[in-house]
Amino acid sequence: MTSAAPASTPRVLEHTDSILIIGLGMIGASIAAGLKAQGFKGRILASDACHDELEVGRSMGIIDAFGSIEAMGREADLIVVCVPVLAVEQVLRALTPVWHDALVLTDVGSTKAAVRESVCRVFGHVPDNVVLGHPIAGSEKSGVKAANPTLYANHNVILTPEATNRSEAFELVASLWQRLGAQVLSMSVEHHDDVLARTSHLPHFLAFSLVDTLARQDERLEIFQYAAGGFRDFTRIAGSDPVMWRDVFMANKTAVLDALDEFEQGVARLRCAVESSDGDAMLSIFSRASHARHYFETLLNQSSYQSMEQRSITYRAQAGGAVEGRIRVPGDKSMSHRAIMLGALADGVTQVDGFLEGEDSLATLQAFREMGVAIEGPDQGRVVIHGVGLHGLKKPDGPLYVGNSGTAMRLFAGLLAGQEFDTELTGDASLTKRPMGRVVDPLRLMGAHIESAEGGRPPLTIRGGQALKGIDYELPMASAQVKSCVLLAGLYADGETRVTEPAPTRDHTERMLNGFGFAVDKQGPVATLHGGGTLRGGPIDVPADISSAAFFLVAASITPNADLVLEHVGINPTRVGVINILKAMGADITLENQHEVGGEPVADLHVRHARLKGIDIPEDQVPLAIDEFPVLFIAAANAEGMTRLRGAEELRVKESDRIQAMADGMAVLGIEHTVVDDGIDIVGGKYGGGVVDSLGDHRIAMAFAVAALNASETISIRDCANVATSFPNFLELAERLGMRISAEESDE
Repeated sequence: MTSAAPASTPRVLEHTDSILIIGLGMIGASIAAGLKAQGFKGRILASDACHDELEVGRSMGIIDAFGSIEAMGREADLIVVCVPVLAVEQVLRALTPVWHDALVLTDVGSTKAAVRESVCRVFGHVPDNVVLGHPIAGSEKSGVKAANPTLYANHNVILTPEATNRSEAFELVASLWQRLGAQVLSMSVEHHDDVLARTSHLPHFLAFSLVDTLARQDERLEIFQYAAGGFRDFTRIAGSDPVMWRDVFMANKTAVLDALDEFEQGVARLRCAVESSDGDAMLSIFSRASHARHYFETLLNQSSYQSMEQRSITYRAQAGGAVEGRIRVPGDKSMSHRAIMLGALADGVTQVDGFLEGEDSLATLQAFREMGVAIEGPDQGRVVIHGVGLHGLKKPDGPLYVGNSGTAMRLFAGLLAGQEFDTELTGDASLTKRPMGRVVDPLRLMGAHIESAEGGRPPLTIRGGQALKGIDYELPMASAQVKSCVLLAGLYADGETRVTEPAPTRDHTERMLNGFGFAVDKQGPVATLHGGGTLRGGPIDVPADISSAAFFLVAASITPNADLVLEHVGINPTRVGVINILKAMGADITLENQHEVGGEPVADLHVRHARLKGIDIPEDQVPLAIDEFPVLFIAAANAEGMTRLRGAEELRVKESDRIQAMADGMAVLGIEHTVVDDGIDIVGGKYGGGVVDSLGDHRIAMAFAVAALNASETISIRDCANVATSFPNFLELAERLGMRISAEESDE
């Protein structure tokens, strides 16, 4: 596992008088140059086998003195070893005459097991003042003249501490890298070497091999003369230091060879597809690779190395603003998930228009690519899925990551329970805190073998090859996700699967299954299907998401002189609770241009400002508006009188405890309210601004952004990065309408 380093501060470094850098190549020289640029007050010493490099370093002003390892070691408080990994042992032996407990030593080698073995051979163990590390930064350039003072800024440095390391030694090394602008993470030596073999060592191996192969051909001059940008980009790293990389491959041989075996298997699959002119297989490989690259680049641009933790985004919502215009919000997230899932399991091709290109939906796309489904797009909301049939999915190479999406996690659990292979479902830090017992319990009744983390939380490990049987299941709580999970498992079950819900919930799964030719009988609260059928691919038009539209429905309702049209919004009867509740509060909402698309009713929603009044929200409307309550709470804060909500226990187990999260934020703004176990009472009136915490919940973040329209002061909303999971262009549309919201990004 990877984790952020324990909190330390660059100020720890200020107590260090002298830092010795052994090996003044590009890596070591960049450390020296960076420290000088950051105003480090201590002395920077250096030792290197090449005297000329040391002279150049002193003339550049990046080192203060140089000499032998032993001589410089006597003066140092912190030593950074920046030599090739196979030379580390020689350096350590040279340091033994001056070694003492007050010294702290670290290194920069890109393979850690070999360095640790060198340390043990010299000292008999890993001393508690030796903290091994590796900066994930570099260049194909070499030598002291390639020094770059900002090389480590905004990059990650992995430390691989031992359990016996002194905390002050770890903190000193961490503070060195933090002073250079890096983010410090920690992981085990073994995990580091395995990860780096695949992400760094293998690409260098391939680049060296390709350039060497081409350089030995008769046409090499012509090949290099006409090489395009792609060749230059890929082979740039073949210009790296040959000695360093020889040592890396020798030191990390086992992990590199394992990574190479996996790569050769992938090349063989692609070669077979080309030889047999298998266009679908090639498309599957290319699209999976292309979108994995884009998808994971998005994640890594927001996150720590291998941690999936997002950077912090704060919204500044200025008081006041306008709401006027005509917009179309993104496609329905619930339907986007289901369209991809059923399209992948169908026979034939499914074209989806209006697909929501948010992080949650993209995670679902990527998961199916990893299970062998060829998918084209998304391109401006269009996705083309080459279905593999109910039994055509392939075992993924690793865990399926579904981001922040509880919908994806729960629906995947159902459809994966019927596969022949084992799978693991995981998500981001927020999702792994959410209970999954409500889907695990009925799936186990059907014969599924599922293991979860403590408290029934993700990750979920699903054992394949289980014989599922249909069940008659009564939902203990109204939940479209649980209902859908059981129905999807029922596709693979023997006999009849029947689900009874205590109150109506969204029925997209039932409608879409029927649209794909798999009969689902719906009689009141009971949905029934028989396993063993097939799905047929076809066109799907995803309407605009009413859950996203809800933020602007409330925004227009509470803003004087507002006049807004929301185009092509899905008005499925199981989703219109937000419209029904707002109308009961006095909202001016008109449904225009009503029609059906693929069996789903849609309309343009025309909403104008109105004076809202508090109401007792009918409990039969709660399941129909369960995702929209955060912004409905803002409507209640702007209504005359009290609004009461009851029967909403499910809000406690969403991305956050939405009742308490909204209550905490409203307390900051001065909105009068009273929390009860299954709901809340809210008294409308004037309110101010302040700093509220969304707790990483996208709907909480957007709700308080809407609240600023009638606030007396600016509202700052913390932890808003997850808005991209459901509404990637929220800020753009809000600005177009006249709302005044900006985003600020910083490291957490």
